[in-house]
Amino acid sequence: MSDTQATESPNRKGLQLPKVSSPWVPAVVGYATALVGLGDIAGAVAPHFKGSEVHELASFLPGTVTTVATAASLVVGILLIMLAHALRRRKQRAWKAVAVLLPVGGLLEALRWHHTGTAIVTFVVFVVLLVNRKEFYALSDPRTRWRALWNFVAMSLISFGLGLIIVSSHAKTTVGVPGFTDRFWQVAWGLIGIGGPIHYTSPRTGDLVYYSLAGLGLFTLVSTLWLATKPSKPIAELSRGEEGQVRELLAKHGARDSLGYFALRRDKSVIFSPSGKAAIAYRVVSGVMLASGDPIGDVEAWPGAIKRFMEEAHRYAWVPAVMGCSETGGEVWTREAGLDALEIGDEAIVEVADFTLEGRAMRNVRQMVKRIERAGYECRVRRVSELTDLELAQIRHAADAWRGTETERGFSMALGRFGDPADEGCVVVTAHKLPEGAAEGASDIRAVLHFVPWGKDGISLELMRRDRDADPGLNELLIVKALEACGELGVDRVSLNFAMFRSALARGERIGAGPVLRAWRGLLVFLSRWFQIESLYKFNAKFRPIWEPRFLVYPTARDLPRIGISALQAEAFIVMELPKSLRRRQERRAAAGLAPGTGGGAVAEVR
Repeated sequence: MSDTQATESPNRKGLQLPKVSSPWVPAVVGYATALVGLGDIAGAVAPHFKGSEVHELASFLPGTVTTVATAASLVVGILLIMLAHALRRRKQRAWKAVAVLLPVGGLLEALRWHHTGTAIVTFVVFVVLLVNRKEFYALSDPRTRWRALWNFVAMSLISFGLGLIIVSSHAKTTVGVPGFTDRFWQVAWGLIGIGGPIHYTSPRTGDLVYYSLAGLGLFTLVSTLWLATKPSKPIAELSRGEEGQVRELLAKHGARDSLGYFALRRDKSVIFSPSGKAAIAYRVVSGVMLASGDPIGDVEAWPGAIKRFMEEAHRYAWVPAVMGCSETGGEVWTREAGLDALEIGDEAIVEVADFTLEGRAMRNVRQMVKRIERAGYECRVRRVSELTDLELAQIRHAADAWRGTETERGFSMALGRFGDPADEGCVVVTAHKLPEGAAEGASDIRAVLHFVPWGKDGISLELMRRDRDADPGLNELLIVKALEACGELGVDRVSLNFAMFRSALARGERIGAGPVLRAWRGLLVFLSRWFQIESLYKFNAKFRPIWEPRFLVYPTARDLPRIGISALQAEAFIVMELPKSLRRRQERRAAAGLAPGTGGGAVAEVR
């Protein structure tokens, strides 16, 4: 039985997932919760207005009660602000926590007889939260223990900043005129529960500052320990068993999509159809469930995999999105999941049988290749299985050395490793020439291309790097030699680079292009200073390829900015990472769990 028969048949509007009755509630409640949190913090940080009726009423309560209530209100305010974002994303645990914190915050406000307006807002938000409980269904995102480190750093900075505000806001009741150094050490010692160098004329003020600083420090410590001791869950990982299943699907259906092999990146998760005949590889980035390319496997089983993908996104309240799917894949996604599609560029595909250096159109490439060959460069085209361990190490080292950025880029069209025994079908093209004045025993590798399998008769470019000091035109030579060697390799088609917004660039430079199209092209050319947009299009066009459109699939237009930022993060154009020393330690620990021979791989920068 196929997946389309085994699963509930979707209508033209897409899969019938559980719907929410009030989609505006999470956003409103989230922002209102943040507002209440800000009110709690402001009320705790700012000194009371002496002489007011509220102050007179508060004076009848024991000093310790109002002081502890103020300090506790500060911590509750911070927690509410931290949970507000999770509420907007419909997280169930955040709802439970806020449902407890809101009445606690209201009680603390009552004990302090202060900020009655905040107490009223707190009550209203609490009622709305209870009435709309079903809107908050999403499970918590998987995370690792590195979250504890980020929490400690962030909370330490926030606590110290708030502590300085608290100490400075009570300057009128201090003994003497303490300077910034005194305030600094007052906060530093106060966060660990020790009195500082500043003394106050009012015992109640001194207690308030002490309890507030100690509460901030205790909260930072407890929240960090709680995150550090939670069971660790990998954010994205392709297990050996899943990798084996994906390889089986690629062996049967890998010829459908040139991006299929990139599903074997080990920093992706994979979700299978009920029958196991189709799979979707993805990674969650900033709340976006980001897939790439078409589903892998039998087309008839795609709806089953898509349904499970959408159910998983709904379960965690992630935004579903697909980068770089084909036209066929886009049609299936939009039909089965009720999503929209946007053309984002074209993939350059060269049919080996049609490629030739003859003719006027190929004159520039032909001259460039001959010039590089006369300069003494030698090219070698081989399968990864034909390389020795020494050659693998030399190529890996050279590719890493030529990487333009410290962080390896790539997600949708990069494999993320080189020389793994499991990838023996990959093709490597290298250019060799010893640099002038090179020491004895120096490597003569000057450029490298790395192709991954595309079915049984195709290859797809994954990496292209060269020595910055090598002659221009070396990449053109490597591609030409790869195409010329395809006959011996049994390859009929080669997928080159992906050109973002190629059609806009091409149409915008034609005669008769309208002002809007010309302006759009001008913006793309401007952005090409930082991103390889125009340069990739012009480079690909040299080889007279067939242009195959690729699409971005998304839920609604308002999700596009968020999806765009997540895509840039996934491709490592936007990097938010640990300090270098801690990152290297994490990489060594991750590498220890890989199979022997697995390379740290160079990710394509030009794909």
